Amino acid sequence: MPVRRPSPKALDIIGTLVRLGLAAMWLIYGAVKFSDPGQTYVAVRAFDILPGSLVGFVATTMPLLELVVGVVVLAGLATRFAAAVSVLMLLAFIAAIAQAWARGLTIDCGCLGGGGQVAAGQTEYPQEILRDVGYLLLAGWLTVRPRTLFSLDGWLGWNRPARDEYSGEPEGT
Repeated sequence: MPVRRPSPKALDIIGTLVRLGLAAMWLIYGAVKFSDPGQTYVAVRAFDILPGSLVGFVATTMPLLELVVGVVVLAGLATRFAAAVSVLMLLAFIAAIAQAWARGLTIDCGCLGGGGQVAAGQTEYPQEILRDVGYLLLAGWLTVRPRTLFSLDGWLGWNRPARDEYSGEPEGT
């Protein structure tokens, strides 16, 4: 029995939902961190990865990068590139959380504000890593298939298939 593949239109709808979900995550996380730069500094410092001279730079630029990526993904502009940047950022976040866990640090990741030292037993490393793996799957989807509805990419004619996926004919016929 042949396997029925989703239609291109269904994939466009799924991609649009994925794009909006990923954009919402970046916009919310970035806005929360941007609204409290002091706490973001505390959260970045708590990971104890960076030299002190870079903590302020990362604590300042990370929320701005998250907001920019969120706006670009929301608009559907250069979607594949923005999704690839998302993949890299999420891999860095997963690695940072995993190293904190492996080193026995007792910190909150600061992903949704807060951050810094917490009491022993208050860490949520497995949940934080699983959450970020979920976001990584969304970003991966858009990296592989960036075509979505209501996007600037579509309006500009980017990410069009070589063949019309709806009819199977070459475009323009």
